[in-house]
Amino acid sequence: MKRLYWFILKSYLGPLVMTFFIALFILLMQFLWKYIDDLVGKGLEWYIIAKLLFYASSTFVPLALPLAILLSSLMMFGNLGEHYELVAMKAAGVSLSRIMRPLVIVSILISLLAFYFANTVLPTANLKFLSLLYDVRSKKLAFNIKEGVFYDGLEGFVIRVKKKDPDGNTIRDIMIYDHTKHNGNTSVTLAEWGRMELTPDKRYMIFRLFNGINYEERVDLRAAEITHPFQRSQFKEQYEQFDLSGFQLTRTDEKLFKKNYEMQNIVQLKESIDSLRKGLARDHSESGRQLLGSYRTFAGIDTLKKKIVPDKSIKFNNAVLVNFKPDQWKSILESAKSSARVVTDNLKTSKEQTYNRSKTLYKHQIVLHKKFTFSIACFLLFFIGAPLGAIIRKGGLGLPAVISTIFFILFWVLSFTGEKYSVEGILPAWEGMWIAPAVLLPIGVFLTYKATVDASLLDVDAWSRVYYRLFKKYRPTPL
Repeated sequence: MKRLYWFILKSYLGPLVMTFFIALFILLMQFLWKYIDDLVGKGLEWYIIAKLLFYASSTFVPLALPLAILLSSLMMFGNLGEHYELVAMKAAGVSLSRIMRPLVIVSILISLLAFYFANTVLPTANLKFLSLLYDVRSKKLAFNIKEGVFYDGLEGFVIRVKKKDPDGNTIRDIMIYDHTKHNGNTSVTLAEWGRMELTPDKRYMIFRLFNGINYEERVDLRAAEITHPFQRSQFKEQYEQFDLSGFQLTRTDEKLFKKNYEMQNIVQLKESIDSLRKGLARDHSESGRQLLGSYRTFAGIDTLKKKIVPDKSIKFNNAVLVNFKPDQWKSILESAKSSARVVTDNLKTSKEQTYNRSKTLYKHQIVLHKKFTFSIACFLLFFIGAPLGAIIRKGGLGLPAVISTIFFILFWVLSFTGEKYSVEGILPAWEGMWIAPAVLLPIGVFLTYKATVDASLLDVDAWSRVYYRLFKKYRPTPL
C-alpha cells in the first residue's frame, strides 16, 4: 500500500508543480501587458525589473494555486482512468476513497500552507510590489534626445538637436531654451556643435557647446517693458549642466504604504476594522448632534427682534406662523430656508464621509475573509477535480484543461461578484466572500459521491432513463 501511495503522490505532484508555474507565467504575462507602458523607455536596471516581476508573481499565487490544484487533480485521475490503472486498483480491492487518501492529506497541508502564505507572506509581497510599482510608474522616461524634435523632459529646459553623429554623443545645430526663470522664451542658446557627457555618478548631463551665441531679453531690469533691453553674447566653448536626478529611481518609504488593507495580516486587520467601526460610530453621533443643533437654532427663531415689512403677496397656511406677528414672517422664512440649506449640506457631507469610511471598512473585512476562503477554495477544488477526473477518464491538457477552466471561471465569477456586492454594502462581507465556497461544496460532494459509487455521470442513456422515470406520466400512451 505504501508503494501505491508513493506512486499516487508522484503522479500528482508533478502535474501540480507544472500547472502552477504555467498559470503563474500566464498571469505574469498579463501583468506585463497591463503595465508595459510604465516599464519601457525608463532605463530600468535588470534587477529592478526582476524584483518587480518576483513580487508581482507572489501576489498572483491566490489565483494560480487553486487553478493548479483543480487542473492537476483532474489530469492525474484522468490519466489513471485513461490507462486503466484506476480500474486495476479497484479490481485489487482498493476503493477510490483509499486512493484519494494521501492526496487528501496533501490537500490539507497545501490549504494550511496557503493560509500561512495569505496571512504572512502575501501582505509583505503586496507591500514590496505596490511600493516598487509606484516608484517605477513615477519615474521619468530615460533621457533620450531625438534629431529634429524639441525635447522637454528636463525640467526648466527645452532642447532641440538637428543632427546626432553615429557615436551618439556628438550633436550639431543645437538650440536650448532656458525656462528656469519662468519668464517664457526670454533666453535661448544656439551652438554649431557640441558633445554630451555623463558624470561618473550619472547624476548630471554635461553639454560642451562650441561656436555659439546666447540671446537673452533682460526683463529683470528697470523699465524693461518700455526699453526692452536685449543681450547677445558669443562664445567659443561653453558648458551647460542638467540635473538628471529626476530620471533615477527613488524609493519611497514603505512605511507610507503599511496602513493599506492589502498589506496587513489578520491581527492588524481586526485592529483596523475595530478602529473604523469606532470612527463610523463617532461620525453618526456627530451628525446627530449637528442636526439637533440646527433644529434648536431653528426652534429659537421667536427670539428675532428684527422688524421687517411683510410681503403682502405671500400667503401663509402654516398654523405655526399664526403665533408670530406678520412683520416677522419673512424673517422667519428666510432663517428657516438658511437653516434647511445648512442642514442639507451637512447631511450630504456626512453621508459622503460615512459612505467612504464604510467602503474602507468593507474592503478590510473582504481581505480578512479572503485569507480563509483562499485556503478553503484550494481544498474544495481538489474534491471537484479528483472525482471528475475519475469519471471522465481523460488525461493530458485537452479536455481536463477545458473542464477545469469552466469550474475555475465559475469560482472566479462568484468570488468577484460577491466581492463587488460586499464593497458596495449590498451584502455583508462574510456572505459575499463565502458565496463561492458555498456553491463549490455541494458540487464537490456530489461529484465525490458519484465517483465513489462508479456512477455513469456522462452516460447519455443513464440520464435518459432518469428523465423518463421523472416524467413518466407525460409519455404518450401506445394505441
